[in-house]
Amino acid sequence: MNETLLQQQIYTDKVKNFTLGQQKTYKIQTFGCQMNENDSEKIAGLFEEMGYLESSDNAIPDIVLFNTCCVRENAEQKVFGHLGVLKKQKEQKSDMVIILSGCMMQQAGTLDQIKKSYRHADIVYGTNKSHLLPLYLYTYLSTGDKQFFTEETGQEIIEGLPIKRESSIKAYVPIMFGCNNYCSYCVVPYVRGRERSRSTHDIINEINYLVNQGVKEVTLLGQNVNSYNSEVDFADLLYLIDKLCDIKRIRFMTSHPKDISLKLIKAISEIDKVCNHLHLPMQAGSTKVLREMNRKYSKEQYIDIINNAKKTIPNVGLSTDIIVGFPGESDIDFDDTLEVISTCQFDFAYTFLYSKRRGTKAALRDDQISKEDKSIRFNKLVTLQNSITLQKNISCEGNIEKVLVEGLSKTNKAVLTGRDEANKIVNFIGDKQLIGQIINVKIIKGKTWHLEGEIV
Repeated sequence: MNETLLQQQIYTDKVKNFTLGQQKTYKIQTFGCQMNENDSEKIAGLFEEMGYLESSDNAIPDIVLFNTCCVRENAEQKVFGHLGVLKKQKEQKSDMVIILSGCMMQQAGTLDQIKKSYRHADIVYGTNKSHLLPLYLYTYLSTGDKQFFTEETGQEIIEGLPIKRESSIKAYVPIMFGCNNYCSYCVVPYVRGRERSRSTHDIINEINYLVNQGVKEVTLLGQNVNSYNSEVDFADLLYLIDKLCDIKRIRFMTSHPKDISLKLIKAISEIDKVCNHLHLPMQAGSTKVLREMNRKYSKEQYIDIINNAKKTIPNVGLSTDIIVGFPGESDIDFDDTLEVISTCQFDFAYTFLYSKRRGTKAALRDDQISKEDKSIRFNKLVTLQNSITLQKNISCEGNIEKVLVEGLSKTNKAVLTGRDEANKIVNFIGDKQLIGQIINVKIIKGKTWHLEGEIV
């Protein structure tokens, strides 16, 4: 055991001994991306090792932890809103411990705001410090001193942390952390640090462990998986996983268009285990706006990538991210975005209104787009994309798709739900014993947000 894990284990045992004879509970609320969800699973693993149990929905827990996101303003406001609610709960339960972690804590000015306006927060730490949670918690419990650690002191990758996964069927597997791209609107490189790739050996070992636990599908995670750089590149990593792991399905996100290679597109087409789904964030359709975003590709280059993917990967499902109302975006620039959407025919798109992020170049610009104009453009974009999504889903009618059965539908407990290889939600009637299996489902109805099918 290395020194970091040894220290983590020492303080895990100290917390467990400190609360001996008491059944303490925790609750984690996660904001943001899949990387944050995976981080929260590791945090849950640490709490369980320290002797805490996950709190029931109605009970007030002994520890509340918010794993935060600062990619968009809305996520930050949600955190502050929930913190306000917790103040009243802590008045009812004075020994409740409130912990804030994640990207938002790493952002300049956030800690000062918390110290000033949310003094009921007890422990605050940043994105690369979760392995030190037992130390922070023990110190707070034993001394009562608040623990604030948001300065960036190292970016080593800590392997071997305990983890409590949300699903026994699917799992996230980070292959790299951080980002080197510095898009002018994005705060991620400042709060998650520079790119660091995990060793190929560690990734293969983790996937093989998950297979032995019954996991059928893994999603490889990174801010930009295309720039994975360890013993092999990303395309070769996919070939190695296919060869060395008995996993049934492989997904990945997120890809950056500037780094996607013909080799990777070929790998997706050749490897049966890799799902025929490509998520490729466009962000804007105007070459001028893309240049000002520091995205390092043009409108034409992006369309060429999509056309190549369509030609190379059979029945590829395409999704993207789009930002509406970037500073200086003109009506003509926005029309370019609509044109690219019409040309590429995405199966679905994640669409966002631009919001200022402290510390980014775009936030300093004086040509910000009004809230009204952003809303008008956003509605146009969503209307167009929804119509394309519906038509694409209707075109699936009659197809037989391989669906990983994930569980019961959230809206109808009499219906099973899963995803096909193109990452589309498929709902159908079936026995609960099918959960965890990959089965053939015939699509009988295409709707905007999902497909309806029947078991073949």
